[in-house]
Amino acid sequence: MLEEIIGVGIYSVLGIVLMILGTFLVDLVIPCNFPEEIKRRNVAVGYIMAGASIAVGTILKSCIMSPTVVDMIEEKLLDGLVSSIFYFVLGIVACIVGYLLISLFHKKYDLNKEIGEGNPAAGIMVFGLFVGLGIVISGVIY
Repeated sequence: MLEEIIGVGIYSVLGIVLMILGTFLVDLVIPCNFPEEIKRRNVAVGYIMAGASIAVGTILKSCIMSPTVVDMIEEKLLDGLVSSIFYFVLGIVACIVGYLLISLFHKKYDLNKEIGEGNPAAGIMVFGLFVGLGIVISGVIY
């Protein structure tokens, strides 16, 4: 029982750290300063961060719960952690690449510019995009 409690604690801390890392990486991809934009009440950025957080959480859950990781946990906790981190990085990279590829197809407007200007429609669109990508990528991982 103690080992399970320790495992839950370790995976919880890992999850929090990777959530922060995942949302940070999304912030790097979209060329605007998210903390400053939030202070300016840029609703578009708020939507994007919400969508990115859902996507990152969905991907992370699949990384932790994937059958490969669950089997490894029974053998070694460290192997499970390394495997979770590996799949998480692959998932986040796939999510970011998906966003960049989809952005390329929207030739009639500059999605990054619309977000920087606080266009709520652009924020909602990217929110849905990140959530959709997170669901698809988590299905691939699991």
